[in-house]
Amino acid sequence: MTDTRPFDPALFSGASISPDTAELNARMIELLNGQPEWWIVGAATMRAARRRGEGPFPAPVMSSRARTLTIAGKDGNEIVLRVIAPPQPRGIYLHLHGGGWVLGGADMQDPMLERIADNTGQAVVAVEYRLAPEHPYPAGPDDCEAAAIWLLRHGQKEFGAEMLTIGGESAGGHLAAATILRMRDSHGYTGFRGANLVYGAYDLAMSPSQRQFGDTRLVLRTIDMQQFYNAFLPTVTDRRAPDISPLYAELTNLCPALFTVGTKDALLDDTLFMHARWVAAGNAAELAIYPGGSHGFTLFPSPLAQAATARMDQFLNRVLG
Repeated sequence: MTDTRPFDPALFSGASISPDTAELNARMIELLNGQPEWWIVGAATMRAARRRGEGPFPAPVMSSRARTLTIAGKDGNEIVLRVIAPPQPRGIYLHLHGGGWVLGGADMQDPMLERIADNTGQAVVAVEYRLAPEHPYPAGPDDCEAAAIWLLRHGQKEFGAEMLTIGGESAGGHLAAATILRMRDSHGYTGFRGANLVYGAYDLAMSPSQRQFGDTRLVLRTIDMQQFYNAFLPTVTDRRAPDISPLYAELTNLCPALFTVGTKDALLDDTLFMHARWVAAGNAAELAIYPGGSHGFTLFPSPLAQAATARMDQFLNRVLG
């Protein structure tokens, strides 16, 4: 299942960026310039603004098919799971949303969850994990781990399915990788059929591409990563600890994974490095690189996003068998 195509330097050339992708990137920079910073106006204010559709992100579209479940968390807290499922699921997709561990929510990407449910036949279960800075590490990862344990124990009864896949975007990619490792190390579970890891952050001590990206306001800048990490890890001194930065974990005996990233993403190195280590540890993995793709590019309608999401659906169908 490992992607054997050459690692082509042409993918990173400006000549490989399509005109529509270049136009989208320019439009994103224009929209983001002058936008308020969440660490200045406050996380709660920025969350509310995003729900109103202010800024470059449209207001969330809620699915009439969604329902919620409430489970107990590791700390005795309640965790809400948002479920979008076909009539007879063949598997369960555990989805962890992005937003820098600070923003976002389980109910803010229903169209994407509907697509995965419809195209792969899985019950999609999105976790409303606790957010920083109100709930710093390890609250969010603990909630994701608790959700995985609950699905492992109750998935057959609740959905009539046992096969588990997992995935997420950005901070959600980080949380998905961390959850896979926690389930292996703390619970002896290595049964995920596949991991859909989309432009995740795997080195929270900051990979070279994070440090070097600078202040071009193409969705995610160096300062954005620094502020997200400071909110998520306010008291952590070793940000390369494996439970915090999956890139530094021991990675043997993990599930097949699809790593997706665009070449104009501050987290480019995170995906390149994590894919290499995943394969070097003896695991099957595919690497999908999209010329000119910015951070979050799959969330905006474009031919590049269509190609990426189609490959994700194909991957999930293949690992489910």
